[in-house]
Amino acid sequence: MGGKPSSSPPPPLLDKPWLQMEWGGRDTDLQFINNYTPKADGQQQFRILLHGPAGAGKSSFINSVISSLEGKICRRAVACNTGQSGFTKQYKTYRIQIGNQENMSPLVLNDMMGLENINRRHRRVHVKDVKKAMKGCIKDGYKFNPDCGLSETDSFYNKTPNVNDKVHVLVSVIDANTVNLLTGKVEEIFQDIRDDATDLGIPHVAILTKIDEACPEIKKDVKNLCSSRLLQERVHFCCAVTSYGSVFQQTGGNPRKLHLPCEELPLREESEQ
Repeated sequence: MGGKPSSSPPPPLLDKPWLQMEWGGRDTDLQFINNYTPKADGQQQFRILLHGPAGAGKSSFINSVISSLEGKICRRAVACNTGQSGFTKQYKTYRIQIGNQENMSPLVLNDMMGLENINRRHRRVHVKDVKKAMKGCIKDGYKFNPDCGLSETDSFYNKTPNVNDKVHVLVSVIDANTVNLLTGKVEEIFQDIRDDATDLGIPHVAILTKIDEACPEIKKDVKNLCSSRLLQERVHFCCAVTSYGSVFQQTGGNPRKLHLPCEELPLREESEQ
């Protein structure tokens, strides 16, 4: 009696989109990627390293990228099922074929073991392994050990990395379902890895995966991501954790052409496409 009426929850879609996005130009993008050639002396490969929590969707993202660029469904990277903590245990390189040609793209993707156990020792080992990978010191096929990082005396340690071995872009992969639940310890890991990448001069970006699972309105229509209130909140969480820009991906879908520098989030009209 006399109490305040309960307020109804806000609608899932904003009246005005929180970002502007172009939905065309796929053929132009593919042509640019297929024609891309590294410019540095002696560089034949442009290496992209994916890291993040176990089960975030790193392997699935790699499959989506390869499928998009090769024009056929690919399951080259073995992904874990829903509810599993993670499948990848080795450092592995994935190369991309250009269309129906026999030539390989200079773009290469590297997958690595996700962070599962966040005790202090495992965190230190994980951060050191990521840094070694960025420097080009880990050879393909190395099996990660969460209790012990790669030793310089190990046969999988590359003592003389060249420009093709080194990482050129670092990508943090985060599940949109759980980004708001990541602990301060995980945030510290992302920040330590980001600082190492900055020291090495490596650009970095974050990918927010499974956005359709987290946001039902996006599952109905992917274009609703531009107006999704929940996705906007999750992007802010992602930026708070990583201090990176963000890219979106549906479950099993193609990554969307979008880069949002975190410092530009409040300035919606200036978001990079």
